[in-house]
Amino acid sequence: MRDMSLIGGAEALANTPSGGAAASDLLPLRAKLAHALQTSLDTDTLIGLFFKHTQELINYNGLRFVATDEYGETINLGRHTTHRCHYNMRLPEHDLGGITFYRTKRFSDAEQQILETLLASLAFPLRNAQLYEQALRLALIDPLTRVGNRTALNTALERERQRLLRKGEPFALILLDIDHFKDINDQYGHRRGDKVICAVANTIEQVSRHTDMTFRYGGEEFALLLSGTSSAGALITAERLRRAIEALCISHEEAFIRPTVSLGVSACIDAQEAAGGLIDRADLALYRAKAAGRNTSCCEPPAPAQTRFGAAPIQH
Repeated sequence: MRDMSLIGGAEALANTPSGGAAASDLLPLRAKLAHALQTSLDTDTLIGLFFKHTQELINYNGLRFVATDEYGETINLGRHTTHRCHYNMRLPEHDLGGITFYRTKRFSDAEQQILETLLASLAFPLRNAQLYEQALRLALIDPLTRVGNRTALNTALERERQRLLRKGEPFALILLDIDHFKDINDQYGHRRGDKVICAVANTIEQVSRHTDMTFRYGGEEFALLLSGTSSAGALITAERLRRAIEALCISHEEAFIRPTVSLGVSACIDAQEAAGGLIDRADLALYRAKAAGRNTSCCEPPAPAQTRFGAAPIQH
């Protein structure tokens, strides 16, 4: 295992030992590799291109790349055989991840220096790809709660609609709104209001299934998207969420904030329906839950166009 600070790749090239490949052999390959690595800002694609082009000089069986960011992406290519050579790749102020090369016989010192030279060509394209992918993820994340934002919800709704079209699996949406949230802000201040919003977001994440997706829909409003779920199943989840949030107790000086939420539920069973129809039904159910006294779940089931059938709210 080696730690690599991937700066000064030209020095590695100049120091390539005479027992390995000649510098003149490496220069065309590095130029070809560098050109290929400029064609993508996708980490998977970059590692695949690196695997393809470096095998023209060093015959190895496979590689594994593991990113060290919070998402911990792992990419496996080829076969993982007996012998391996591992590098932790770093640039100033940026940890790129670890890469391991595999083959059936040991790597010589000269071959390892060649690998290090080639890794230097990968460093900056990989950093650019990681920064780009991070920017894309951040563009879909609410900065306060760290759950998805409204743009992310729209993307997820379309993905679920396509899944319904292919597999016939329904999906459901829960909209929930923190009750009397303006009063919380007015009484305790906006900083405590933010704390309540984060506590509700965390509770939704903890109570829902790992396949469910949480989004901040508005100021104090959240959406939970449930794959492969009917209205009845989503209503059960909504009630579980309502009870869990009702049990929250957020301290503030000598007082305690005990938030509650109102929830509106609906499902989509027709892939031809636009996402707006599902949102409208869930929003209508949420309005009914608030009109019924808040701290309540209400379901608006799927219905043909121009028809709405509302289920009676569950009172508490």
